[in-house]
Amino acid sequence: MSTHPNVQRVADALQAAGATGEIKILDDAVPTAAAAAAELGCAVGAIANSLIFDGDGAPVLILTSGAHRVDTAKVAAELGITKLRRASPEFVREHTGQPIGGVAPVGHPAPVPTYVDTALQQYDVIWAAAGIPHSVFPTTYTELLGLTGATQITVN
Repeated sequence: MSTHPNVQRVADALQAAGATGEIKILDDAVPTAAAAAAELGCAVGAIANSLIFDGDGAPVLILTSGAHRVDTAKVAAELGITKLRRASPEFVREHTGQPIGGVAPVGHPAPVPTYVDTALQQYDVIWAAAGIPHSVFPTTYTELLGLTGATQITVN
């Protein structure tokens, strides 16, 4: 089976950054944290949801624990953004090259300002999407911060 171009871009970004986990291709799509956790046999909170928001017209990537919802008003105020709202599928694909449900923390056409939910630090292993809804990779909180150059944030 050939590697999907999105997965290859993520794999290249992970390799370039010295990441330790390998991408796992799943039989079925896991577009939600609950589906991913069930497939991987881990806690929902150990899934790092890569959520793209529209922050005053610019992309903002928030990597949040699958057990949390982002309080957009709180986060917008903390980031100095007038309005932070869920992005459309077209906006997500434009800025990441990846579909909703498969957005990885890395492998985007251009850097996206990224924030990581501090709740993820309680998990020894965190799973993140790898470019398509059928792919994931394991990482750690510390590695995720390094891979993305993210800022730590409390999202709820």
